[in-house]
Amino acid sequence: MLNTPAAPAPITVPPAARHAEGVSNDEFRAAMSRLAAGVVLVTAVEAPLDPDDPGAPAGEDVGMTATAFLSVSLDPPLVLVSLRTGSRMDELLEEQPLWAVSVLSESQRHIAGRFSMKGRVSDRLLFADIPYRRGEYTGAPLVGGALATLECRTEQRVEAGDHTLVIGRVMTAAVPSAEGGPLTYFRGRYRQLD
Repeated sequence: MLNTPAAPAPITVPPAARHAEGVSNDEFRAAMSRLAAGVVLVTAVEAPLDPDDPGAPAGEDVGMTATAFLSVSLDPPLVLVSLRTGSRMDELLEEQPLWAVSVLSESQRHIAGRFSMKGRVSDRLLFADIPYRRGEYTGAPLVGGALATLECRTEQRVEAGDHTLVIGRVMTAAVPSAEGGPLTYFRGRYRQLD
């Protein structure tokens, strides 16, 4: 019987961050980046730190760019926004049931970029030179020039992986601007429809 050396074992590279289901974070991200999404600004007003002290600073406006926003139901009118669990907006909407959405137009890319920055400056500075009016129902900022605006009251919060799905009843809806197309997000960039 001849003693032949065993073939060397093939070198294998483990896949990057695979989940039990088999898809990696990078694969999932790449696939979902091919889904075009509308871009909205979600806003709410943070309550004053000490509501009993008339000298305390007023509540601060808070805003966040979102692309995971959709219509859920017509009767009753419900929408859904997906928020990263533990984000400032997630924590605020856990306490504050009233919030608003401005559907951004293609000319409002700068607003989307400003409110999606990591390590960003205070929300007060972010709103400083953006035209807006306060919603009658929520008191939250509604961006001037938006294609549509909605004011919502949270109906339900659902924990889903590393995000919280906030379902809101639409209390007011308006179409203040019929000019221009929507701002979209596709393959990791803000885009315009051609």
